[in-house]
Amino acid sequence: MEQTALQGKKALVTGASSGLGFAMAKALARAGASVVLTARTSEKLKEAVAELKEEQLDAYALEMDVRDEDSIEKAVQWVRQQWGKLDLLVNNAGIGMRTVNPDFLTSPEPFYKVSAEGFRNLIDTNLTGYFLVAKAFIPLFLEQEKGKIVNISMNHETMKRKGFVPYGPSRAGAESLSLIMAEDLKDAHIDVNMLLPGGATETGMIPEESKEEIKKRFNLLDPDVMAAPINFLASDDSDGITGERITATSFDSWRTGVGK
Repeated sequence: MEQTALQGKKALVTGASSGLGFAMAKALARAGASVVLTARTSEKLKEAVAELKEEQLDAYALEMDVRDEDSIEKAVQWVRQQWGKLDLLVNNAGIGMRTVNPDFLTSPEPFYKVSAEGFRNLIDTNLTGYFLVAKAFIPLFLEQEKGKIVNISMNHETMKRKGFVPYGPSRAGAESLSLIMAEDLKDAHIDVNMLLPGGATETGMIPEESKEEIKKRFNLLDPDVMAAPINFLASDDSDGITGERITATSFDSWRTGVGK
């Protein structure tokens, strides 16, 4: 996509200090969009934005906890005051299985060994967080009479893999949420789609100490696989496309068959 293809577009990406979130924010900014990157902690977030600014891209850092409604509302007010509009919201912030089992890929544990606290914490971030952030920005989209939401998901295999509670249920719930959101917002010209990489990606969700062993078992994808589809979903070319589940690794064939 050309460097100015998204000129004038305003986007917010949650969980954007690293991994898939940073890859998408970088792609959007390189295509000309103004992008606000959000994350819970400031240090990595500032480093991520500094990296984009070195390329003279229009990027901003904003601390936001997707589990906290007051924190989310501050982000909404920032967008209203600084930009006055938002074209694209990317719900990406999440935590992985390593928060409940650091060896989840090499030594999976059954659901009944997951602590209630660990279950709630992951669901609050990965599922309830999507709901809270979308809910907070919808009034702005309704005022604009347009807007786009992209909810990041994972392969269906992840939702039924041994030892993947609560991560699998969190992503399955996010997909159901996305489909219902798309239906609820269709008449308001607000598009809601899902985007997933298409396989395990080399991000911070994979334990560093196990990465080499995991690379032997899995073909880890580069997070930049998300670049082309997120830029398309931010563009006017995707207007009216809603309720879709798009896999980044097969984006080109999907666009030929379904996209404009």
